[in-house]
Amino acid sequence: MSEKANAPTATPAAGLRGVAAATSSVSDVIGDKGQLIYQGYDIHDLAAHSTFEEVVFLLWNKRLPKRAELDELKRALAASYAIPPEIIDLMKRFPREADPIDVLRTNTSALEFYDSNARDISREVAVKTAIRLTAHFPTLVAAAERIRKGLEPVTPDPGLNIAANFLYMLKGEKPSEHDANLFDVSLVLHADHELNASTFTARVVAGTLADMYAAVTAAIGALSGPLHGGANTNVMKMLLEIGEVDNVESYIKKALAEKKKIMGFGHAVYRTEDPRATHLRKFSKEMGERSGNTKWYDMSRKVEEVIMREKGLYPNVDFFSASTYYMMGIPLDLYTPIFAVSRISGWTGHILEQYADNKLIRPRAEYIGQRDAAYVPIDQR
Repeated sequence: MSEKANAPTATPAAGLRGVAAATSSVSDVIGDKGQLIYQGYDIHDLAAHSTFEEVVFLLWNKRLPKRAELDELKRALAASYAIPPEIIDLMKRFPREADPIDVLRTNTSALEFYDSNARDISREVAVKTAIRLTAHFPTLVAAAERIRKGLEPVTPDPGLNIAANFLYMLKGEKPSEHDANLFDVSLVLHADHELNASTFTARVVAGTLADMYAAVTAAIGALSGPLHGGANTNVMKMLLEIGEVDNVESYIKKALAEKKKIMGFGHAVYRTEDPRATHLRKFSKEMGERSGNTKWYDMSRKVEEVIMREKGLYPNVDFFSASTYYMMGIPLDLYTPIFAVSRISGWTGHILEQYADNKLIRPRAEYIGQRDAAYVPIDQR
């Protein structure tokens, strides 16, 4: 076959922007309208009326559950909260300074050793694996945080939903109904976002018919990069550095003049406000008002005002989640693992979809190197 016949059929788009690399019903981002849907349901409706467990069922099954189905999923998830004791022992050997997202990645890979059905990717068994991973992630993140502080992990409470149970395991005390509900909605908002870098990675790995643990481990690796996960951590670091509302204007203008990127603004797809930011802005305000200290919310609003005036950019999901999590007392370097606690639902939904109608994902690259190079013996170079 000729080189021409083998060549890519189209000029590549930088970063694959605008390229449809898969078909999916899991979620869709309509960037010019600022709309996000999960299996046909608008994120605003789900944030207002649904729960994270209900969204998990929706992402995996293309429909909302009936009451009995939701109750069964909740029971299955609660029954899988506890992680193998060998994983706890493994975590205790990790360096205390290890980044929490790297700890989660390593633990996820190790979990496969304790699942005898890990390599069975049939729909029935793969859903059970998805349940295990979705239930395990909050426990893994909370246990790792306790261990690095020199504390014993808190035994998960099967009577709590995923959101409340995570906060309980993290802090050792039951969260308020308000905080538990706020965190539950945050999980709903972060559950899926079409073919982002980590989800695409998961589908590429699943496309080789590797098992779900391998695909999710790879997805966490993609999430750990600062251009994907971690933006809200950097937002909060910026707010802490600014210090006071009165410092915002000069700080942001100086940063822009120095061509520094302001994290939490702009998006590869959205051309209007990220619909998830709408809810998180409200949460940031609520948390400030409940604590009697609206400083971080006020600073965030001022940054938003300056960036809109100077650059015309809208905040994305990361911007207001930063101050929201901070006021909940969550350590900054847990923000990315918490993203994974939610996004595991979307990753596994995409993996299930990939398995159901699989084709190896094997794109082409446009070769830009030299051709017809003559080999020269090493002593003649």
